[in-house]
Amino acid sequence: MTTRTAEQTAQTTQADRPAQTAQPAQPAHRHGPRLPWAKLAPEVYKAMIALEVAAKKDLDPALVELVKIRASQLNHCAFCLDMHVKDARAAGETEQRIYLLNAWEEAVGFYSPKEQAALALTEAITLLTEGFVPDAVYDRATAHFGQAELAHLIALITTINAWNRFGVSTRMAPGQA
Repeated sequence: MTTRTAEQTAQTTQADRPAQTAQPAQPAHRHGPRLPWAKLAPEVYKAMIALEVAAKKDLDPALVELVKIRASQLNHCAFCLDMHVKDARAAGETEQRIYLLNAWEEAVGFYSPKEQAALALTEAITLLTEGFVPDAVYDRATAHFGQAELAHLIALITTINAWNRFGVSTRMAPGQA
């Protein structure tokens, strides 16, 4: 019986393997549209549009886009992120505030207390599967929004979450809005 060193074993094992050609890494899934849900369910699409129009009534357009971007970040909806970042820019939102939105709590001085309350509520509602909307988050929102405005904000957050779920589940591709 011959005794081999670990180095000899490694060299033999390496030499015995067939040469491998570099293969590009395959994504976990092919990201492309699964089905055109809006065309297949036009009545649902029209109802979603109507809900969104009603939800954002009387809300600041800049705040609307910040909420839509933040929920879309949390839900990993590339299609909605692409669309709402463009919409935010068109509405005059700064690049810096868009870039910092993912870390809004750390970006002291970039978002007003009212925007911060809306973003905290957005996160609590979007991540509802982790529990519930904490009283402190809700109370923070009530300190900055009247009841009707808060009702619209909650409707807006709910609506963008629904849009995100359509986008993610059907794998809507960014840049194709």
